Amino acid sequence: SDWKDRRLWVTVLPIMGITFPAAVQAVLWWRYRIAFGATLCVLGLLFGEWVNRYFNFWGWTYFPINFVFPSQLIPGAIVLDVVLLLSNSMQLTAVVGGLGFGLLFYPGNWPMMAPLHLPVEYNGMMMTLADLSGYHYVRTGMPEYIRMVEKGTLRTFGKDVAP
Repeated sequence: SDWKDRRLWVTVLPIMGITFPAAVQAVLWWRYRIAFGATLCVLGLLFGEWVNRYFNFWGWTYFPINFVFPSQLIPGAIVLDVVLLLSNSMQLTAVVGGLGFGLLFYPGNWPMMAPLHLPVEYNGMMMTLADLSGYHYVRTGMPEYIRMVEKGTLRTFGKDVAP
């Protein structure tokens, strides 16, 4: 949860995460006219991710589950399926449904991420709960430059935080 930042996680994951649901949706729609392929695929991916998180991250390395929970893709997959069902067009689904899939990714994850974005003061420094938990839970295989805690909140047009 401490690496799910406001820039990379929100942009990269929906772009990469739409490929499997769109492929399953296209096959199920083209062959059988079933309009819930994306939701079915995302539910399968989510189940597999929870199994992976539990056995690999908790069972082997004892990572806390609130560090490694999978992202929610279900709201975007439902929108993708509804657009296909209502429009009956793969092209409109690719444009409008894909846009809805990407735009609903961050709001769909707010219920899980919101408690971790609460500000706390720790040793005179303001940070979020996710940063604080990542600061206290030192992972031996992670280089120090990855687990840098942001010291300010004013973003510049570059990618860094202005102190």
